[in-house]
Amino acid sequence: MICTKCGLPKELCVCETIAKESQKIYVRRERRKFGKIHTMIEGIDTKEIDIKELNRKLKVALACGGTAKEGKIDLQGDHLIDNGKKLKSILLEAGFQPEAIEISLQIV
Repeated sequence: MICTKCGLPKELCVCETIAKESQKIYVRRERRKFGKIHTMIEGIDTKEIDIKELNRKLKVALACGGTAKEGKIDLQGDHLIDNGKKLKSILLEAGFQPEAIEISLQIV
């Protein structure tokens, strides 16, 4: 398969890597029904980045459930207990820049 943007084979395509470097990601906690806390990751461009694959990696690494839709990843549970160090390290491994990840520790 050939990438429609860069013209390279999918194995050599760098479009997603370039997109990850230019993204601004916001991580926050949200209190839901019955007092449950969810971790929300927003600001991901779904046209450039495979959000389903990123969601799968996060769920496996954090051992939790979650969903990805409309450019948002919703992870079940509070994954910012350690000030988001583990979550941030997973996002860095996925190719995002450290200055592009903004973590809010307040519960909304």
